[in-house]
Amino acid sequence: MKQDLPRSIGFWGGTGIMVGIMIGSGIFRTPTSIAQELGSTWQILLLWFLGGLLSLAGALTYAELGTMFPRSGGIYAYMYEGLGGTVAFIFGWTYMLLGKPLAASAITTVFSEHFNRLFGLQWDERIVTCVVLILLTAINTVRVQLGAGLAIFFTTLKALALIAIVVLGLSLAQGSTANFAPVESPKSFLAALAPVLAAILWTYDGWADVTSVAGEVRNPHRLLPRILLVGTAGCVVLFVAVNAVYIYMVPLPQMRTVPTVAPLVMERLCGPIGGTVVTIMVMISTLGASHGSIITGARVTFAQARDGLLFRFLGRIHPRYQTPDVSLWVQGLLSCVAVIFLQRFERLTGGFVFTMWIFYAAAAVAMIVLRVRRPDLPRAYRCWGYPVVPILFIAASILMTVLAIDDSPRETLPWLAILVAGAPAYYLWRRFVPAETA
Repeated sequence: MKQDLPRSIGFWGGTGIMVGIMIGSGIFRTPTSIAQELGSTWQILLLWFLGGLLSLAGALTYAELGTMFPRSGGIYAYMYEGLGGTVAFIFGWTYMLLGKPLAASAITTVFSEHFNRLFGLQWDERIVTCVVLILLTAINTVRVQLGAGLAIFFTTLKALALIAIVVLGLSLAQGSTANFAPVESPKSFLAALAPVLAAILWTYDGWADVTSVAGEVRNPHRLLPRILLVGTAGCVVLFVAVNAVYIYMVPLPQMRTVPTVAPLVMERLCGPIGGTVVTIMVMISTLGASHGSIITGARVTFAQARDGLLFRFLGRIHPRYQTPDVSLWVQGLLSCVAVIFLQRFERLTGGFVFTMWIFYAAAAVAMIVLRVRRPDLPRAYRCWGYPVVPILFIAASILMTVLAIDDSPRETLPWLAILVAGAPAYYLWRRFVPAETA
């Protein structure tokens, strides 16, 4: 009988991992780019709310899947059960080579940028990023309890920092409600919809990652739905409130001219020291998000190897620390390779967002398939609003993929080629490693 990873993550640890990934670099970077697309503040806030609802629809869908199959692997496990080994292999292949390495390295790159800025250094950001990735991988290799505890610590600091922006912005009343009046829009609403939604959904991304460690959550049938719903809903409220304060403090025309709006807001709230404070805040935020990505990413490769769909050594559990150490270090190596060769934050995030929204839709399809084909499976939680909620989520995911290809085919088609290459790779694997041997 296969040995499982120990169930040592509780409600707060799981919520810390999930929210810690969601509160990453996006909430600091994307408001400026969104202001460059739209002129109506109410449209902006409405889209932030709608993006949150889409993420919540995904969380509701994945909560049912997570309680049905509370094992390591998350999306991989759901597609394996609902859509079969071929689709699951293609996902695991893409996730191992592109998904998590791109996400973890992209977020850590933002940490390295602000690290140099804070200390006035000119260090190679790629080297700093690789060092941080190695250190965080080592922490997660030593003990998952330490990893979950660190996730709670980082998430608490980040959430408190964003709450502080909201509280200070409202209590000090240094902004203006006139900033909410519409201004001239650079684009029409329809033309701006694709890039704005892409930026918003990147910011919300991370809600599905906690399902990757479902095999280590204590009492997952009870805790996993709570983690998904509470964590996602909390981020929706927080992100909408923070963006409202951003607009209250900085009018849209001025917001369009700055790289990130948070430093300007903090400078107006706290004086010159505000820039330093927000730089530290971004470092804490991105470090925590990178840490959470490392925890969850390796569990997919681990689960796929345990099912005989990747090299057996990737499914190894460390005899002392009880963690998937080999998968963690392979993921860390691939993340460093991604940083060295792709370098730019935009290229790293572009590849991740494009590939993952395809598989987000596939996992939701798997949930519907399982409802039809295996109705007698125990379901401790049933998705609210079924089948409308998962169908809307699938439609939104497909829309995001189509919009991404239409917007930049040169950037997206190479990622699509790697994804498609997973199909022949699966059949080659099955030819040389028969299922009964695996």
